[in-house]
Amino acid sequence: KGQRHWPSRPGSEASCAARAAGDLPTAVNITWSSINFKTILQWQPKPSGYFYTVEIHGEKSDIKRKCILTSDTECDVTDVLRNVEEIYTAHILSVELTEEDNFEEPPYAVSEKFTPYSQTVIGKPEITNYSQKGSKLNVTFKDPLTPYVFPNGSFQSIRDIFQHNLEYKLYYWKDQSSGKKHVTTKSHEFEVSVDSDKNYCFYVQGIIPSRRENRNGQESTVFCTNVGRSILDGECQVTFLEHGNSWEEVTLTFKTVFY
Repeated sequence: KGQRHWPSRPGSEASCAARAAGDLPTAVNITWSSINFKTILQWQPKPSGYFYTVEIHGEKSDIKRKCILTSDTECDVTDVLRNVEEIYTAHILSVELTEEDNFEEPPYAVSEKFTPYSQTVIGKPEITNYSQKGSKLNVTFKDPLTPYVFPNGSFQSIRDIFQHNLEYKLYYWKDQSSGKKHVTTKSHEFEVSVDSDKNYCFYVQGIIPSRRENRNGQESTVFCTNVGRSILDGECQVTFLEHGNSWEEVTLTFKTVFY
């Protein structure tokens, strides 16, 4: 690495510059948190009297700086990880601004390696429609979106990035039963055979079979069908005779459920 030039802070007191750069605390507990390729770096401790700057180093790309001179302990680095198959490390620099120009290299801590393609977590699919007609349960869903966009401004989905490496599983079971079944698809819909007179609950989950870790994505919201009954709502009027010739009209609401 070459030497860095860190600017002075206008109006700072000379006493604030007394601490040598090598004495500054460096970041610890550095973690990558990534869902659908939105990636956040986090670390400790909270700085006091100094700042952090994040440098992202790719094995095949130039150094990118993010969150320059920040007092936060997290940094959104999504936009500098666009080559999702690149292997990255983060250097978190501890920087103290002084009255005088400082050409010394600041102390820094290095994160573990991170490859978005193999390590980002697959988020929850969105179930858009479902129906149970006779002995068929049909479920359709959408891919989770990523923060990355096409030239026309529309967001890329995880399917646009993973393509044929992405699968989905539908887990389904009879309502109030613990026995689950599952089927797999590479499309956006499922059709499975079920008992026509039973209600079923289900959810969808993205899968990357080629991964060693983080193979299973987050589970979608659980939905349940509602078959085998219909509900009739209505009103009836009942007239009561009270206190001699005084009439009072009362409206009652009823709901009847047929199984």
